[in-house]
Amino acid sequence: MRRVLFAATAFCSLAVIGQTAHAAEAPYVDDRTDAAAVVRSLYSAINRHEFSRAWSYFGETKPAKDFDTFVKGYDGTEAVEVKTGAVSEDGAAGSIYYAVPVAIRAKAKDGSEKIFAGCYTVRQVNAQIQEPPFDPIHIEKGELKPATAAFDDAVPASCGDGPRPPKKDTALEQAKKAFAATYGDQCDKEMPGGGPRGEPDAYSLHYRDAGAAASDPDRETRLFRFFCSMAAYNESSVYYIADDVAGVRQLQFAAPTLDIRYENNNSEGKVQAINIIGFQTDDQAVNSTYDDATKTITSFTKWRGVGDASSTGTYLFRNGNFSLVQYDVDASYDGEVNPQTILDYNSAP
Repeated sequence: MRRVLFAATAFCSLAVIGQTAHAAEAPYVDDRTDAAAVVRSLYSAINRHEFSRAWSYFGETKPAKDFDTFVKGYDGTEAVEVKTGAVSEDGAAGSIYYAVPVAIRAKAKDGSEKIFAGCYTVRQVNAQIQEPPFDPIHIEKGELKPATAAFDDAVPASCGDGPRPPKKDTALEQAKKAFAATYGDQCDKEMPGGGPRGEPDAYSLHYRDAGAAASDPDRETRLFRFFCSMAAYNESSVYYIADDVAGVRQLQFAAPTLDIRYENNNSEGKVQAINIIGFQTDDQAVNSTYDDATKTITSFTKWRGVGDASSTGTYLFRNGNFSLVQYDVDASYDGEVNPQTILDYNSAP
């Protein structure tokens, strides 16, 4: 929910513009305690001709194609005065985005003045989830346009028509909280490549309920895949799904319990029979993939590294959930990949 943080009257201009003002006389402001302070700091640096410092208040998206172009943009500027308005915020995926209404009065070296107004978007990334190098609160982007109002009246009342932060993904945030609460201490903190564990893979599945009328809208289910751990030859993942009825819930994967009979009771011998004697559920899928074209999750568990013995479960998305539709087993340990299907529900409605 968007809420007002600061009153417009709480801020004054950064620099008083006079005929004899020099860059060194402008006050030095380097403050990242809040979004408006970052904007004030930007114009402090510009007024003092400290363009490298000004450049640093922007994040990965810079205000010009390169630093030299940024500096040349102020060749004719003598000084800039800034006022900010009521700052608002929105949270999204580990960050807070602030919308800062701004008006500036720019005085050129020839003595002329121009007024500009608009909004800056400032981003603060949650410090607790960051890895070095630290990313401080910074300006994401700004959009200022020439204004006809007097400087004192030019600050926009709000940034409703200015840059907006991305819409908060509530389902994703709930899935991340659920994963952290259940698996935060169980799963690896790093990805197999050595980097920090990242965001989950996310998918949107649209479908129609069985028996839905032609006028009924499509339903949507979200699917989130979290990396959990990497062993010698098996990688495990945890899945969550979310919809507008049941909310966010973890996927459990049904799998048959097997009685495998080998010739001479030796697992290196010929397989005589594979019997299903029950079912169990697993909270993680192994070496899994999701195919959006067929809406299936496949879990492939190697029984040893060469992959000549394994089990594969195929889970099809139907009517808002994933169900086991096929289970293949290669129990031979014979150096070849030759699975057999022991369960096939593909023809089920």
